[in-house]
Amino acid sequence: PDPDSFDLREAISDMLNKTGGVLSRSIIEKIESSKTDTSKTSTNNTKASEKILPSKNDALPFKITSDMIYTGNGSDEVLSFIFYAFFDNRVPLIMSEHTYSFYPVYCGFYGIPSKVLPLKKNFQLDVDLIVKDAKKNNSPVILANPNAPTGLCLQRQTIRSMLESLSKENAFVVDEAYVDFGGESCISLLNEFPNLIIVRTFSKSMSGAGLRLGYLVANPCVVETVTKVKNSLNHFPVDFLAQRAGISICENVSYYIENAKKIVSTREHFCKFLKSKNFSFNESSANFVFVKKQGIVGKEIYNFVKENGILIRHFQKKGIEDYVRISIGTDEQMEKLCKILERL
Repeated sequence: PDPDSFDLREAISDMLNKTGGVLSRSIIEKIESSKTDTSKTSTNNTKASEKILPSKNDALPFKITSDMIYTGNGSDEVLSFIFYAFFDNRVPLIMSEHTYSFYPVYCGFYGIPSKVLPLKKNFQLDVDLIVKDAKKNNSPVILANPNAPTGLCLQRQTIRSMLESLSKENAFVVDEAYVDFGGESCISLLNEFPNLIIVRTFSKSMSGAGLRLGYLVANPCVVETVTKVKNSLNHFPVDFLAQRAGISICENVSYYIENAKKIVSTREHFCKFLKSKNFSFNESSANFVFVKKQGIVGKEIYNFVKENGILIRHFQKKGIEDYVRISIGTDEQMEKLCKILERL
């Protein structure tokens, strides 16, 4: 395989420029082009092509170039290299509670101290507290946006305000694994903040979990640094087949745009059902919903649904033990789940 994944990075940058980084809001315009046959039996043939545009909210003020992309064997590997390159044992890394479970794992692996800050009562990130602690210790920050398992998302302007308040010497990492389902990408902030690092994956909206393909979008000097780390720790690049599949996905992004739109539509329909049955849930910007039912513990919901043939997520963790995380499937799958929840 190409050790630098050049063609894949070109394909990713082209895809991001077309979509603005959020598939569920991307616009697909059909273009009719006529071709005239110059043979004796001349006929006019009409061929449909597509033009993909970002929504007004997601349009980028500059062009993403391939030197702003680093690709790795899954976003977990990308995150690992970021932890090794930009965090150390001098100051704690700031993160929130109830977020992606691998952040503290990597802190433990690399000997990086961390400070886990509580969420607000409604599971919203406490932005003021994060900024206060990061400024006090001159610390780097990592956050998932939308967050897992809550599904909640900070607006781009809120993250801009956080970045403006903090030192540009420290890395500020935004994990956008689920952003394509309705969040606001921070890619458009990259030309303002050289310390911003955005991590993304092919595993969710791109339907490529088995590929183990992730990437970051950042200032070219960040990409250079992470590449040096990769060559020092694990010189194996993204494999040939994953590179070719990733390129194909980016070149056929209209399919994944339509998929993301379907998932958002199904999620909204499912939330209406939950509301009608008095379930409590967050207004999710991801491809899952964080749900609880008053009077029933989360483990009981998980077990009942599992006994009826569907797997959902339950976290045995104080503060969220009454909740389950339900991924959005097809309309038929969600209809089956709704019938099970009605019986519950």
